Amino acid sequence: MTEQEKPVLGIILKGYPRISETFISNEILLLEKMGFKIHLISMRHPRESFCHDSVKQIQAPVDYLPQTLWQPMAIFLRHNIPLALERPGVYFKALGLAFKRFLRTKKSATFKHLLQAGYVVHKVLPQSGIVHLHSHFAHSPTSVAMFTSMLSGLPFSFTAHAKDIYTSDERQLAEKIRLAQYVVTCTEYNRQHLQKVALDGRTPIYRIYHGIDVDFFSDAASTRKPAPPYKLFTVARMTSKKGLPTVYRALKILNDRGIEFEHTLIGDGDDRDEILSLIKELGLENKAKCLGTQPHGVVLEHFRNSDLFVLGCEVAKNGDRDGIPNVFLESMAMGVPVVGTNVSAIPEVLQHRKTGLVVAPKSPESMADAMMEILTREDLRNRVKEKALELVSKEFSNKKLIGDLAELHRAAGV
Repeated sequence: MTEQEKPVLGIILKGYPRISETFISNEILLLEKMGFKIHLISMRHPRESFCHDSVKQIQAPVDYLPQTLWQPMAIFLRHNIPLALERPGVYFKALGLAFKRFLRTKKSATFKHLLQAGYVVHKVLPQSGIVHLHSHFAHSPTSVAMFTSMLSGLPFSFTAHAKDIYTSDERQLAEKIRLAQYVVTCTEYNRQHLQKVALDGRTPIYRIYHGIDVDFFSDAASTRKPAPPYKLFTVARMTSKKGLPTVYRALKILNDRGIEFEHTLIGDGDDRDEILSLIKELGLENKAKCLGTQPHGVVLEHFRNSDLFVLGCEVAKNGDRDGIPNVFLESMAMGVPVVGTNVSAIPEVLQHRKTGLVVAPKSPESMADAMMEILTREDLRNRVKEKALELVSKEFSNKKLIGDLAELHRAAGV
């Protein structure tokens, strides 16, 4: 089979590339290295002016969809009207599903997703060689994948992650699961939840962890021995589910105890002003710095020069929560102990006093105690570092995990 004759996997993404979604670009790159031919379909243009090195190596072409509903309506109609005329029965069945979904949630985005799907079918799919669609995130990208599948007859599957699962209307989510050929999710906690949502259990749901390049991170491992002022590190979007206020209140407790430290946060987000105000309110301006979004190389350098990684994940008011933050795996592989919380699937990787230290969410006093224990007890620290690397190497190597995903795609005819 020549390269041009190869079946193509179409991957639908919310945005591409995205600095916060390294796991997706790594997955795409590894699939390409395994011989997959991929065509990317992105609902949004990049938010950042730079990207990770893995993105630069990806060969897949990218098509960007019209982003809003009304402004590009002429473009939508140019591609959807011919499609409706060519396949009226198919199109109006999809339109009927869009109305049904709109009546459930009263969100007009469902019509945008249908029109985007029509654009994909009429503009992108011809001559693309795409034989199967896979979307990342169970909300809008999978809505586009579902409607594209209905309009084209191509099968689709999707990967569900975190916010997309727990902030979605469960009726809408169950419908997507039912129509999909298979579903992938990145934690056992998520898999069990999705099985409950699906009810009938006919669509197979697989747990495949994201994983990391363990060799890459362990080769860059830290050899630091903690000493005041301790170097504390956090990588997180500034959003409520990350529990950053708990981290800073724990830091305030350490400061009040006379502990010398420096804390660095890499990340940005909607809660930036609130976080900066809290740092000022707690009197931590000289102890805590926020660097915003940074390239992966900068993140690695901070890992290498850190004594401890800390994150206070919690369930947000809207139900949003993390799965397993990949930065935990990176930190563990680099020999930097982790203090985290027992939220969602985090206990699948952070086992208390074995592979990390775990406290309850919104517990700054407990977090401060855990931070000091892992910083000052060399026996515990060494044991945790050893067990953490052992677990990550055994269960979270992305080469093996992407191989499991590749088997599902190959079975689907890609």
